[in-house]
Amino acid sequence: MFSLNIIIHTHQTSFMKILYAYLKDHKWLLLFTLLLATINQVFSLLDPLIFRHVIDNYAMKFNELTSEEFFNGVLLLLGAAIGVALVSRIAKNFQDYFTNVIVQRTGAKMYCDGLGHSLELPYEVFEDQRSGETLGILVKLRTDVEKFIISFINVVFTTLVGVVFVSVYAMTVHWLIAPVYLATVPILGLLSSALSKRIKKMQRRIVDETTALAGSTTESLRNIELVKSLGLAKQEIGRLNTTTTKILGFELKKIKYIRSLSFIQGTSVNFLRNSILFIMLYLIFRQEITVGQFFSLWIYSFFIFGPLQELGNIINTYRETEISLANFQSILARPKERRPAHPEKIGDIRSLQFDKVSFRHQSANRNALEHISFSTGKGDTIAFVGPSGAGKTTLVKLLVGLYHPQEGEIFYNGFSDRVVDFEEFRENIGFVTQDTQLFSGSIRENLLFVNPSATDKECMEVLNKAACQSLLARADKGLDTLIGEGGVKVSGGEKQRLSIARALLRRPSLLVFDEATSALDSITEKEISQTIRDVSEMQDHITIMIAHRLSTIMHADCIYVLEKGRIAESGKHAELLDKKGLYYAMWRQQVGEKGRDASFAPTSV
Repeated sequence: MFSLNIIIHTHQTSFMKILYAYLKDHKWLLLFTLLLATINQVFSLLDPLIFRHVIDNYAMKFNELTSEEFFNGVLLLLGAAIGVALVSRIAKNFQDYFTNVIVQRTGAKMYCDGLGHSLELPYEVFEDQRSGETLGILVKLRTDVEKFIISFINVVFTTLVGVVFVSVYAMTVHWLIAPVYLATVPILGLLSSALSKRIKKMQRRIVDETTALAGSTTESLRNIELVKSLGLAKQEIGRLNTTTTKILGFELKKIKYIRSLSFIQGTSVNFLRNSILFIMLYLIFRQEITVGQFFSLWIYSFFIFGPLQELGNIINTYRETEISLANFQSILARPKERRPAHPEKIGDIRSLQFDKVSFRHQSANRNALEHISFSTGKGDTIAFVGPSGAGKTTLVKLLVGLYHPQEGEIFYNGFSDRVVDFEEFRENIGFVTQDTQLFSGSIRENLLFVNPSATDKECMEVLNKAACQSLLARADKGLDTLIGEGGVKVSGGEKQRLSIARALLRRPSLLVFDEATSALDSITEKEISQTIRDVSEMQDHITIMIAHRLSTIMHADCIYVLEKGRIAESGKHAELLDKKGLYYAMWRQQVGEKGRDASFAPTSV
């Protein structure tokens, strides 16, 4: 039968191995489900057999039996028919339930494994890939696997059971009928194999385009503020509609081919069924089989050939699953983020050192950072400044382990980055970025995101330390006040203060401010700068600041000036001004832009 095509090609494709690896966790439940499917099918097939005996032993012997014998015999057989139908329905209900248990567990496990593996990939992978693509692949995988398992158990397996049952029964009726039934298996299997290859090619293109569309849609929705602000909604709709129309064209072409495949298969099935009908009518004519045997075998032909009418849809499901599992395998094949064989847990970060660190991006023709060396310790505040493209953001990503040095080493508490357990290390980091990432929900939920076990008292403490009094004064429900997705109900300064409070709630031993004030107005910038200065003076952690606006880092113990990936100069604010180098030029430029605001004057240090 058509499932033999799948079995024949199992050794040629690895996707069945992937599916088996997940199904074997439920092998006993799967075997029990297949047993239920066998009971369901066998008891369903007993009904025509009972019907045969009603016709041959009672209906056709009207001249030999009394009415009492007829009624007793027929009622007994009809009672048996009701009994086998009841057993079949009970088995079918349990079969469907356990099938769905297997389907849901397998789909959920594959989805979680794919998502978990993706989150452990190196950061560079996410820089080069749209976030919606991986999610699209995993959602499609789960849907296709569930459809395939259900089709295999409910159609392919039960039809195989039917073929075996009917072939054995046909052999007991007449030797010629069984080979004819069995001959349909390789005929339809070869036909399906030949006609389904083009469907696989079409499905591959559909999946690729659909995955790309998922990524594009995610990006459009994520940047909805920019799209709507610039009046680009129609442009984006047009772009997405173009891709959707392209996918629709592939889908219609695939459906057209599947319908052609179904027509050819249906015609073949009808021809085979009528061939069997002709043979059985001839055997009745020769009086080699009875009328009851004929009708039972004719009814069995519907049990066998009925599911074959859906062969095109089943082949399509198989091909879709094959493509989805191939994409899933490509995700799992990507190497995870590098981890040392015997990682060192360093606890609180007391010292940090860069020793001649160099790094180059994959697509770049020169180093983003070159021979960077510096050291700092607990209680210190250091800052990195420089023009755009100087390497400040790259340095932060190296610092937190998103990138790894291609030359040199980074030492945390004296341990090389090559042996540090970064998962444990990152638990000691507080991170405040330029683009504050808040979540839809309450103030409490946004704070507890980084420390789920924190108490309300601890939340209030960090909010006060981050100077969030104005926000709390407007929060009518306290910590339960909703701030909306992305913090749309709070100002830019309040977002940054809340981000600082969230960073402090982790009780970090390393606090990183990455351009934390660059997107703020000058008044708010002063307020946040003062908050950052107050936080930096707590002396219970290392503070590292990345800034473009120099007013925010004037208080730093040491300022490193980056230029083209190198440290051009370093020192305190006043020292760097006295050198009259790059820092002095940047300072004079910003003083000019600010109209020589008092807070920017060297004497304010």
